[in-house]
Amino acid sequence: MPLPDLDALSRAAATVHAVFGPTPQIHWPLLSARAGAEVWVKHENHTPVGAFKVRGGIVHMANLRRERPDLRGVITATRGNHGQSIALAARAAGLTATVVVPHGNSVEKNAAMRALGAELVEHGHDFQAAYEFAVAEAGARGLHMVQSFQDDLVAGVGTYALELFSAVPEIDTVYVPIGLGSGICGTIAARDALGLSTKVVGVVAAGAPAYALSFAAGHAVSTNRADTMADGMACRVPVAEAVALIARGADRIVTVDDGEIAAAMRHYFTDTHNVAEGAGAAPLAALLRERDRMAGRRVALVLSGGNVDRAVYAPILAAEDTP
Repeated sequence: MPLPDLDALSRAAATVHAVFGPTPQIHWPLLSARAGAEVWVKHENHTPVGAFKVRGGIVHMANLRRERPDLRGVITATRGNHGQSIALAARAAGLTATVVVPHGNSVEKNAAMRALGAELVEHGHDFQAAYEFAVAEAGARGLHMVQSFQDDLVAGVGTYALELFSAVPEIDTVYVPIGLGSGICGTIAARDALGLSTKVVGVVAAGAPAYALSFAAGHAVSTNRADTMADGMACRVPVAEAVALIARGADRIVTVDDGEIAAAMRHYFTDTHNVAEGAGAAPLAALLRERDRMAGRRVALVLSGGNVDRAVYAPILAAEDTP
């Protein structure tokens, strides 16, 4: 799959901005002092669904409505943010949306998807099991299956990077969390389209290392489980096309553990009073792990979402940081 060029990203941005404006990118002094670098945060927790995924949903649904005017409904699988994106965009396009989530999924993300009009189906023990069920249901019910990684989703989410790079010059490195890969691939696309030298660094959770293993191997490597509190990164079967694009365009991948992610969630609240879910906080955790390497540089962090359940977030905030 080729990466979207500047024209494709600009068209996607026009589609997204017809629904909501650019999200802010903010230089936070306390966060910069903590990291020992000039830190800019791209606040994708400020979108209408509290996460970056909505950009891809808006673009995909607009294209789908134009290409298949007789389509009545869509189905997808998610841990939450992608599902909210599809539910919002489908409702705006006059389509029904069925969203499959694994058992034990975020209570509050589930409630948000229902509030956006989605039919919510719980199936399986993890995302991959939910995904396989959604594919089968698409065929059985005559619904369009919306993948979590495809070209117009990459173009859609790549618009946040286009905004970031256009607003903040000479970024040395940007850290991006990896779920199935649309965010980091969109960031690579925007970087390349603008002809920049910014290094793009992917971040994965230690309990869900599929993309780190794949990057090291140069091809997709699946794992038997994805065990992390950062549900947006809980992938065990990577997308081969995404792996190929990341292998060509990313500088490196950093692996962080759940303790580091939880600490980064606390740091975001302490230093910026923003709520970051696990995946959204992972880039900060990666920067802090690489603090010495990045000292004094201009760095951007993609705060990809802030959708964390209160019952999960409260004890994380209450915990003490270790020296």
